[in-house]
Amino acid sequence: MIAIQLLTAATSGTREKARLTDAAQQFEAVFLQELLKPLQESGDSSEEKSPGTDTMSSYGTEAVAKAIAKGGGLGIARQIVAKVEIERQHQNGTVKNL
Repeated sequence: MIAIQLLTAATSGTREKARLTDAAQQFEAVFLQELLKPLQESGDSSEEKSPGTDTMSSYGTEAVAKAIAKGGGLGIARQIVAKVEIERQHQNGTVKNL
């Protein structure tokens, strides 16, 4: 019975960390997308644009930002996850001195 409770708690913690990591990566991707927007706009110097050019360019910038964030990006997501985990340890009273 205790083993099942421990396994359930561990699975729940793993799932929660995965959700936190995903949210942190999404945040970093949005941040990177905003950083990349000026580069996108500087490349749009041609006078003739088709109606879907802005949309496709925006999707491209979003895809690049997400890929960078998933690959580690600037380390923002990693720092967010670490800080949230430290805060949780403080709340649970299980802080480990480094």
